[in-house]
Amino acid sequence: MAPIHGVGRALDPTVQRSSASGPENREQDLGSAQQAAETFGHLLAQAVEDLNRVNAEANEAMARLAAGEPVELHDVMIAMEQADLSLRLALQVRNKLIEAYQEIQRMQV
Repeated sequence: MAPIHGVGRALDPTVQRSSASGPENREQDLGSAQQAAETFGHLLAQAVEDLNRVNAEANEAMARLAAGEPVELHDVMIAMEQADLSLRLALQVRNKLIEAYQEIQRMQV
């Protein structure tokens, strides 16, 4: 199992555990975990920005239609549906993340 930005390292049974490897490896594992957290945070921020952009585009299209500007109705409807689907996807991802967090909290250490 190849690690993805240090995340898969904890799941790989062939990798020695850091507690038996010394303080140098613990620091390296901590750095990998921090890098994975930063990468995840960046991906999450980018997803929120994209969601906001799609929503703003839909609102702009709807405002232009309401103002009587020459805009195609189907373009407005497509923009509104894209915004709706994006929001639904974001909510489902959030729900899965919360479920995963709660499952981790229930684990016995």
